[in-house]
Amino acid sequence: MSTPYPFTALVGQDDLRLGLLLNAVSPAVGGVLVRGEKGTAKSTAVRALAALMPEVAVVAGCRFSCDPGAPDPACPDGPHEAGTGVSRAARTVELPVGASEDRLVGALDIERALSEGVKAFEPGLLADAHRGILYVDEVNLLHDHLVDLLLDAAAMGASYVEREGVSVRHAARFLLVGTMNPEEGELRPQLLDRFGLTVEVAASRETDLRVEVVRRRLAYDDDPAGFAARWADEEAALRERIVSARALLPRVVLGDGVLRQIAATCAAFEVDGMRADIVMARTATALAAWAGREEVVSDDVRQAALLALPHRRRRNPFDAPGLDEDRLDEALQDAADEQGDDDPDPDGPGGGVPPQGGGPESDGGGSDAGGSDDGGTDDGGADAPGREDTGSGDAPAPGGGGEQQPVRAGEPFRTKVLSVPGLGEGAAGRRSRARTEHGRTTGSRRPEGALTKLHLAATVQAAAPHQRARGRSGRGLVVRRDDLRQATREGREGNLVLFVVDASGSMAARQRMSAVKGAVMSLLLDAYQRRDKVGLVTFRGKDAEVALPPTSSVDAAAARLESLPTGGRTPLAAGLLKAHDVLRVERLRDPSRRPLLVVVTDGRATGGVDPVALAGRAGRLHASEGTASVVVDCESGFVRLGLAAQLARDLGGSAVTLDELRADSIAGLVKDITSAGRAA
Repeated sequence: MSTPYPFTALVGQDDLRLGLLLNAVSPAVGGVLVRGEKGTAKSTAVRALAALMPEVAVVAGCRFSCDPGAPDPACPDGPHEAGTGVSRAARTVELPVGASEDRLVGALDIERALSEGVKAFEPGLLADAHRGILYVDEVNLLHDHLVDLLLDAAAMGASYVEREGVSVRHAARFLLVGTMNPEEGELRPQLLDRFGLTVEVAASRETDLRVEVVRRRLAYDDDPAGFAARWADEEAALRERIVSARALLPRVVLGDGVLRQIAATCAAFEVDGMRADIVMARTATALAAWAGREEVVSDDVRQAALLALPHRRRRNPFDAPGLDEDRLDEALQDAADEQGDDDPDPDGPGGGVPPQGGGPESDGGGSDAGGSDDGGTDDGGADAPGREDTGSGDAPAPGGGGEQQPVRAGEPFRTKVLSVPGLGEGAAGRRSRARTEHGRTTGSRRPEGALTKLHLAATVQAAAPHQRARGRSGRGLVVRRDDLRQATREGREGNLVLFVVDASGSMAARQRMSAVKGAVMSLLLDAYQRRDKVGLVTFRGKDAEVALPPTSSVDAAAARLESLPTGGRTPLAAGLLKAHDVLRVERLRDPSRRPLLVVVTDGRATGGVDPVALAGRAGRLHASEGTASVVVDCESGFVRLGLAAQLARDLGGSAVTLDELRADSIAGLVKDITSAGRAA
């Protein structure tokens, strides 16, 4: 077994270390989510924590780590008699992002269950993590069905494995620790709320700290055992401090005054539910115990709020988590004023607690241990195809067709569901129909590899004709491996939604571009909720550019869209061809993820010879490859040329106006009813 990097050898990263240590003192805090850029010692710190955790007593031979003082009466390896057990180190179990459901919750031998009535169960990672740490690196990339299982286990403290009426239950209480890079996408709100604390980490910009990080890491890589030995005394002292804080924790008093401050703070930040209040109370108590005090003070409440509330406060879509510290201080002061008391803390903010966002330490600490636009306008009237729109009811952009400053996006709204036709086999999501491991059962097939979802009726039907030949004499069904049938299921997949946005002068009128950005922002929000990857191509002036390569970070796409300038000519064909290049590369990288092309334009095209015809040929190139597409028609005013609808026909897709894009649009509803009537 490799020697882990010592926790006390980390440089800086006070918030990260404090969040992990508080959970070591009081596992009831509920775990910690570590958000930050790559290479900031997130994984190193979590793995180093395991060496500091106190040992746990378990029933000898129990695969589910039952406590010998109070064994689980429903343990699959039980029943156990209460008594003395054996001690072992607390486990840190890592959940890979690509793990299967059986690997997480365990596997049940269906063949033996049907033929012998025996519950032959192989425990999964949830059983291994019971009374220890469950660590999920890149937790934001975890598949939805695994997230659902984690949520159930975290809520109930138990894991249930069910296969066609045969079920096994075992205890699963663990400290959940996750790390993520926000650039790769956000976390589902339901799972986000299950983390007690959240911390943000970033690499230090101070030269001395960065030098020390590199020096320590190189020393560790050269001689891991020797490096760890040099930090053994510090590790032992920190381990003893955790044990002492755990012993002190039951005696810590949480007075009514600080409870009112906790409640007032949660109310001030409009958090949903009561979990935030409970987590703050537990965190403040752990902070007091960590500081060696038997009473919670106001500074503990403030520190607890900075750790427990940033990911729970109400915020607009695509807003980064965070907490306004001035507003926090005001809420705490208001609560104190209502009680008629001043801050009861006699010791100030020190108290042995590393300060939130504090500066470097001299000898402890952490950062990373491992861690062209021509600007012109076109001649001619606006009503002719291929010309810029200067008379369509929009006010002309100041300065003609030159580059204009970015405008803010309009208010997002709920959009109609845009989906890819057919049946895919891509990553689990919520947009288009797909064959998945989860969803409604649509049929059966012979299993390829391990059986995961039994189709009971098909299995019985396959085994029934052979019962006499197999010598069946009792009530049990004689089932062979060849009889088993895997259920085929249909669910939803996530797609690659590639936005191609017209940022030319014909779109530059401020009120109009604000509405367009609001529509794209709404589609981005929809893509986030449906677990899609997104990309952004823009075109204006003489060419098109990839503003954002395909990514799971919808936040990044929203930021690029917000800063998008407008103006210049309309190279529509260049935008479509650039999108074709992006999709070609993505098909090689991820052939199972089907694309959805969303073109946001008024359909006008300028530049070169016959630009409208050139755009049509580019659109037919997408159609020839079967790319699903939607054109969001942004044309407005009394004079309408219908060029966006023609582009949609060339793409082999459909066209919707900005108004029809709204889920509650009357125009969109009428269009749907009309289409349904024609189909009937």
